[in-house]
Amino acid sequence: MRVNQAIRAREVRVIDEDGTQLGVFLTREALRVAAERGLDLVEVAPNATPPVCRLMDYGRYKYEQAKQEREARRHQRLVDIKEVKLRPNIDDHDFEVKVRNAERFLREGNKVKCTVMFRGREIVHSSLGLELLQQLQGRVQDLAVVEQEPRVEGRNMVMFLSPKPSAVKQRAGGPQHGDEESKPGGGGEAARAGAE
Repeated sequence: MRVNQAIRAREVRVIDEDGTQLGVFLTREALRVAAERGLDLVEVAPNATPPVCRLMDYGRYKYEQAKQEREARRHQRLVDIKEVKLRPNIDDHDFEVKVRNAERFLREGNKVKCTVMFRGREIVHSSLGLELLQQLQGRVQDLAVVEQEPRVEGRNMVMFLSPKPSAVKQRAGGPQHGDEESKPGGGGEAARAGAE
C-alpha cells in the first residue's frame, strides 16, 4: 500500500474520507488536497485505471488495523494435535487407557492423531489396525468426527479426529469460581451472617 510521495502514478482517482468521489486529479494536486485537509493520500486500488486513492489519517488506520489483529489473536484458540499410539496386539486395559486419553484430548478442544504402529510382518495384517481404529472411533463418536479416514503411511496406519463443538462446550459448562451460593454447604452472605 503506497502512501503520499510513494505513489508513482501521474494521475489518480481521489475518494475523500467520507467515501465521496472527488474525481481524477494529477498526483501532485491530490497530495496538495490531502495536505490541506491534514490527511494522507493512500493508494487503495493500484491496478485500477487510474489508480484509486483515498484521503485518510494513515497513522490512525494502521493503529486501528493492529488493534483489530490483536483482538482477533486474543479470541482465537490454538488447536494442538495430540497423538494416541496403538499396537495391533494391544491389551484390553491398555486400549481403555488410550480411549480415555483420546476423550480427554477431545474435551480440551484438541485434534487427535490416532496411530497404529506395525512392526516387522505385522503390516501384512493391516486389517487388524483398521478394526482397532474403527473401534476407537466408535468409542469417541459422541465427542469427535473423523477428519481423515484411516490410511497407511509407511509402517503406520493413521486416522485424525476433530472435536465436536458440543464436546468442547461441555467442559466449559462446569460450576464457576466464586459461585458460592450454588455449592452445597457453601453458604453465601446469609450463611456467613448466621455464623456470626
